[in-house]
Amino acid sequence: MGATEGDRLGPYHLLSTLGAGGFGEVHLALDPDGRTVAVKILHPHVAADATALSRLAREVETMRRVQGPHVAEVLDASMEGTRPYLVTRYVQGRPLSALIAAEGAVVGDDLVRLAHGLARALAAVHAADVVHRDLKPANVIMADGEPVVIDFGIASALDSASVTASGTVVGTPGYLAPEVIEGGQSGPAADLFSFGTTLAHAATGRHPYGTGPASAVGYRVVHHEPDLEGVPGWLEPVLRECMRRDPAARPTAAQVLERLGIEAPEVGEVFPRPRRAFAVPGLASGPSGSSGGGAVETGVHALSTRQWRPGQRPPSNRLSPEEALRRRRVVVHRRWVVGTGLLTALAAATARTPLPELSLLLLVSYGLVVIVDGGIALLARKDRGRAIVDLAGGAGAVILWAVLGTFFSTLTLALALGTVLFVLVAILVSS
Repeated sequence: MGATEGDRLGPYHLLSTLGAGGFGEVHLALDPDGRTVAVKILHPHVAADATALSRLAREVETMRRVQGPHVAEVLDASMEGTRPYLVTRYVQGRPLSALIAAEGAVVGDDLVRLAHGLARALAAVHAADVVHRDLKPANVIMADGEPVVIDFGIASALDSASVTASGTVVGTPGYLAPEVIEGGQSGPAADLFSFGTTLAHAATGRHPYGTGPASAVGYRVVHHEPDLEGVPGWLEPVLRECMRRDPAARPTAAQVLERLGIEAPEVGEVFPRPRRAFAVPGLASGPSGSSGGGAVETGVHALSTRQWRPGQRPPSNRLSPEEALRRRRVVVHRRWVVGTGLLTALAAATARTPLPELSLLLLVSYGLVVIVDGGIALLARKDRGRAIVDLAGGAGAVILWAVLGTFFSTLTLALALGTVLFVLVAILVSS
C-alpha cells in the first residue's frame, strides 16, 4: 500500500503500523488537531472493487451514528484516490484474542465486565441499523479492563464477490453463524451468534467449535452443539440462546441486556445506565475487588478516548518517543560524567607522585571539559540539571583524586588503572 512511517494520507500524519487484517492495514496517526486516531488503509484488491467502495461510502454515515464507550467510533473516511481509508477512534489496549492466548480464560469480575461491555456494544451497533458481521476476539480491544469493539460494519459493507474472490474471507470460521456459512443473509442475529462464541472462548479459553481446517470448523458450527463446559452458570443460558442454529430463536441485543440485568439505552443515549447489581452465583459476597467476589455493579465507567497531543505525556504511563529520547540522553550523560570522572581521578592519582605535572594536567583537562559542557547546557538549552551534574562530576573527581593519592600506593593505583583499561578495551573489542 506504500504507507510508511511519517507518510501523510489526506490530512492525517501516519506514525506507525498497528497491524493488518483481511481488509486493510491499520496505522496510528495524528489528525490535523494533533489527536491520535486509527487509520485503516484498504488493501489494493479491496480498493479496486468499485462496488464495495460505493457500498462502504454509503454505510459510513450510518456507521458514524454508532457511539458509546464500548465501540471505536468511525470519525472520517475517504473512498477516493488510490488509497481509500477509514478513520476511527484509537483505542490503546490488547486484543481479547491475545489476552486469552497469553493469560488463559477470563474469569470472575473481568468476565462480567466483558459480557456487559460486549452486550452494550452490540446494542449500540444494532440501534444504528448496522451489522458487525465479523465480531470475534481479535476485533475486541481490552482497554483498562473494558471491551471496545472495532471494525463494526466494515465486513458487511465490503461483502462482495470480487473482494471475496481476491482472498478476503468475510468472517472467521468458528465465529460465523450457521446461516452465514450456508450462504444465507447476515443480520443482527448473526452478530448475536458471534457474541456467544466470543464469550464462550473467553470464559473457557477454548474455541467452542474446536480447531482445525475451516471446513471442519464450519461443519461443526452447522451440525454440532458448542462446547460450553466450564462457562459459569450465570452466563451459560444466555450463550446457549445466542448460539442456537435458528437465527429466529436467538435473542436480540436488547434482550441480552435484559437477561444480563442491564437496562437498554434510550434513543440518543450514549452511556447506558446501571439497572441493578449483578450477582455472580457461586461467589461469596464480599468487598469489591476482594478474593471473595460478590455483587458486581453493572455501571460503566466512561472509557477515556486514548488521545493525546504531541509533547504531552501519553496515557498509561507510556512515554512519547521524544520524551524517551530525552531521558535516554540524560542517563547517557550522567554515566559519561561519572565514568570519565572515575577514570581521570584514578589516572591522576597514579601519576601524582612520579609525574605530578601529568596528574595536574589530567585534572585540569577534565575540569575544563565538564565546565564547558555545563556552560553550553545553560546557555543553549537552559538545562540546569545537566550543568549541576557536570559541576558535581568535576568536584567529585578532585576529591577522589585526593583520597586515592593519600591512602593508596602508586603501585596499587597503577595495577588498578591497568585493570580498568584492560576491561574497557575488552568491552570495546567484544562490542
